[in-house]
Amino acid sequence: LYSMPKRMDKSEILLYFGEAIKQGDIFPCYQPQYNHSTGRMIGAEALMRWEHPVYGPQYPNDFIPVLEDAGLIVNADLYLFEQVCAFQRKCLDHKLATVPISVNVSRIDIANGDYIDQMENIRTRYDVPVRLLRTEITETSAAGGLELVASAMSRLHDAGYIVEMDDFGSGYSSLNILKNLPFDIIKLDMRFLDSDPQGRGATIINAMIQMIA
Repeated sequence: LYSMPKRMDKSEILLYFGEAIKQGDIFPCYQPQYNHSTGRMIGAEALMRWEHPVYGPQYPNDFIPVLEDAGLIVNADLYLFEQVCAFQRKCLDHKLATVPISVNVSRIDIANGDYIDQMENIRTRYDVPVRLLRTEITETSAAGGLELVASAMSRLHDAGYIVEMDDFGSGYSSLNILKNLPFDIIKLDMRFLDSDPQGRGATIINAMIQMIA
């Protein structure tokens, strides 16, 4: 009989986190990105997932905040970045078609002074061209400290990364962020759209596209 997965509590998440990293129970799940006009796959986003061998799949909204509060999200994000680099290296070695993969960089990662250096150490170790990796910062993370994020974006740009803003339209400082932070790609929060393609949401989005362009 099928049984529902058990949601681990905070203490269990912290207890099993180290073992999950060692055993590969935390891993990237790739969400494809398509060109709407051509239907071609043009990229992917690496999403962090956790499959406990006994308790089953865990919800990111449950375990990621716990890892953030405990200061472990940096370890998790670097581990996920390494998995993405290993995947891209494998594709290159087997001469498979590749597309850029976006990885999340959180506000906590950015506050860690050598996080970008650690990313670069991993990337160069796997010898993955920077064009195959993109970094993604959520609007809420960007709003949490413009100067800190601007400095991190400058370093990422210097290293050759494209920097995306995720969940644009989900916060309250969108225009200020657009004015002050040089994002290369803006990803709209789907909740910003309403069900009417000709409605108010579509009108506002069209106006935002004009401002961004």
